[in-house]
Amino acid sequence: MKRLSLALFVALPFVGQEADLVLRGGVVWTGEGKSTAVAVRGNKIVAVGEAAGRMKARRVVDLKGRFAMPGFNDAHTHFLEGSMGLERIDLTGICTLPAIQKTIRDYATTHPNAAWITGSGWEYTCFPNYRLPTREDIDAVVADRPVFLTAYDGHTAWANSKAVRIAELATATLTRTGEIVKDAAGNPTGVLKEGAMQLVSQHVPKETREEKLAALSRGLKMAAAMGITSLQNASRGQDDVELYAALLAQGRLTVRTSLALDGGAKIDFERYDLLRKKYQSPMLAVRAIKFFLDGVIETKTAAMLEAYTGETTAGVLNLPEADYAAAVQKADAAGWQVYTHAIGDRAVRVALNEYEAAMKGNQTKGARHRIEHIEVIDPQDVPRFAKLGVLPVMQPIHAYPATVAVWEKLVGDKRKKLAFPWASIAATGASVTFSSDWPACIAMDPIRGIHNAVNRMTMEGEPVGGWVPEQRVTLEQALRFYTYGGAYASFEEKIKGKLAVGQLADVVVLDKNPFAMAAKDLHQLKVAMTIMDGKIVYGNN
Repeated sequence: MKRLSLALFVALPFVGQEADLVLRGGVVWTGEGKSTAVAVRGNKIVAVGEAAGRMKARRVVDLKGRFAMPGFNDAHTHFLEGSMGLERIDLTGICTLPAIQKTIRDYATTHPNAAWITGSGWEYTCFPNYRLPTREDIDAVVADRPVFLTAYDGHTAWANSKAVRIAELATATLTRTGEIVKDAAGNPTGVLKEGAMQLVSQHVPKETREEKLAALSRGLKMAAAMGITSLQNASRGQDDVELYAALLAQGRLTVRTSLALDGGAKIDFERYDLLRKKYQSPMLAVRAIKFFLDGVIETKTAAMLEAYTGETTAGVLNLPEADYAAAVQKADAAGWQVYTHAIGDRAVRVALNEYEAAMKGNQTKGARHRIEHIEVIDPQDVPRFAKLGVLPVMQPIHAYPATVAVWEKLVGDKRKKLAFPWASIAATGASVTFSSDWPACIAMDPIRGIHNAVNRMTMEGEPVGGWVPEQRVTLEQALRFYTYGGAYASFEEKIKGKLAVGQLADVVVLDKNPFAMAAKDLHQLKVAMTIMDGKIVYGNN
């Protein structure tokens, strides 16, 4: 007798019963292999494979050869900021100074009543000779109103002279890590790094609650159109949690959302614990605390073990190591998952060291503490993720070759061998997770991330063979890191991240089978349909 597959065996009680939705007639990638159909009742998957294909259903979607897979899980975003930015200047992909200036001028013209002109997306590689921009660059097109524009990575900002005067940057002093960039004469250039950005941003008018809810609704529609069914927000406060709760209560939360709360040397654990107890559902959860341990390589604020190539600085930690260690110890002891932003190899090592100390000292099991980004790492630290059970949460789009010129110059050839080391860390058995870091990136789209993870080349195919090609991953790895990896990172692998009986019905349908196309063409994939919690939230048939 032919042995029944596990999926078919588990689904037998449902055979003959009606499903709410069946997808068949194409390729179904379950997260573990290929199948033929998937059936949904309510918000759960009730059958996969032949059993699903035979079920009667209130609605049948003919895939017509298309590709169904688990919904994408973007495990590191700053979603409210990104959603608010959808109505502001977007400089993403605009990469000459004249084109940037035209975009700023056009926005100012079409928004004559905006007291401040704000936006984001400019890249370090887009100015002459890779220099940083200046306030005069903006003054040339908008001088009568304050302008404040953050870089695509969210770690540097650019202001015009009006904004510089309002913030009194000429005499301002820093109370946190960062830099007010100044010229040879000691005058502010209009560029602010890290914590210095707050000197200007605190003067920008704050959005109302209604404006934030409207922005989140726009962002959620965009995420659904990209096949994203789960989001993990990397640091927010109580107010943001309540915004998502309001959308959930109104039936408008179309992407599962979990949030990490802001961390620092001092944390109000009593207040945080109340939020954690209140929000613990598959639709909205609070379960982590996020620390910023360093900055970014492009501005030499990431903490490195050795000086940047051609420079005397090696960057600095945003938090004194002793303060960070104490905070991690307390968070771990209280049962919190910890996220740590660590881009430079020194910051990565410090985070690993303090996680190891905290888990050993408190006998914590399965903490799944995370390190976010890991753009460069010392070879000695590569195997420590798997050994300690620490999760590397990484962003393929950050290594898009068209954006790495400044990064590559500062890192140098020796360290570049482990540039964005997805493959090296995955090879040790660590549970790699992929994400976007939106809006601190050039694209939130998981398909763009998958293309770069597999190819390490632009959509135009440059450089031929890929940038640091030894760090490429396979297509199956990339898909798994964007699905199961995210579910595991939020302790939810038993309910999502695969298409299996009993799992939540979060499914994305792509217009083509990525396994049947050339790797260099992966960026051409389109999302045809997104199903979240058993409901079609994007697309139709």
